[in-house]
Amino acid sequence: MKVRRIGLNLKDNRDPGTDHEETGKAVRLQVYLAHAGVASRRSSERIITDGRVSVNGRVVSTLGEKVFFHDDVRVDDIPVQVESRFRYIALHKPPDYICSSFDPQGRSLALNLLPPDIRERLYNVGRLDYRSSGLIIFTNDGDFAAQVSHPSAGIEKEYLVEASGLIPDTVLEEFTRGVLIEAIRYRAAVIERLGRKVIRVVLIEGKNREIRRVFSHFHLHPVKLCRIRIGPVLLGDLKKGESRPLTDREREELGGAL
Repeated sequence: MKVRRIGLNLKDNRDPGTDHEETGKAVRLQVYLAHAGVASRRSSERIITDGRVSVNGRVVSTLGEKVFFHDDVRVDDIPVQVESRFRYIALHKPPDYICSSFDPQGRSLALNLLPPDIRERLYNVGRLDYRSSGLIIFTNDGDFAAQVSHPSAGIEKEYLVEASGLIPDTVLEEFTRGVLIEAIRYRAAVIERLGRKVIRVVLIEGKNREIRRVFSHFHLHPVKLCRIRIGPVLLGDLKKGESRPLTDREREELGGAL
């Protein structure tokens, strides 16, 4: 993962270091990295244990290290700083874009669809697979990303799914009760039939490629899979490739989910 120098990330958008440096307050290194927009706290922990982080010229590879905001913190030898503002962006991801900061196969990145005037380094909250489309949220707020992504938040994700053929009623019934596939149980919170080949599905935990795995289990193929809602955030009339900032209400409802 490439990291570039970025600005200070304080929730009230004060100037760099005014409070933290005056009080001499130290924070855990993974918290610092999350606030710098490098990754979520959990992902930042992995970056640390992989030996990719240095503090004042010393490589840190164990958790528990604390740093001050004036320390020289680097990831892959590139300086990082906490940012001056948080960003929360909703994007309509088209199919054939990958949710990642880098792809060794050279596929198109959803990240590159964000407006070019956004200077902060953002990353996606959760994922949509390569072939799927719809709503994805980007941020540089590690705490917010961790809250929204955590299963205990209970945030609903709503999808429209169109299959290549008729979707039998048994699929809806079993997905509602829970389907066991390779020792993993997949269960929809809500399923509604919209047509012979189209259903609306609401998931809460949202396991990796859950809908596609369930469809494959029943020998079905989704030709279109679009996420239209994440909690209070609606895809609405946002066109493919377009983005918008989250409203204050959307952000507060999502961030206060835990």
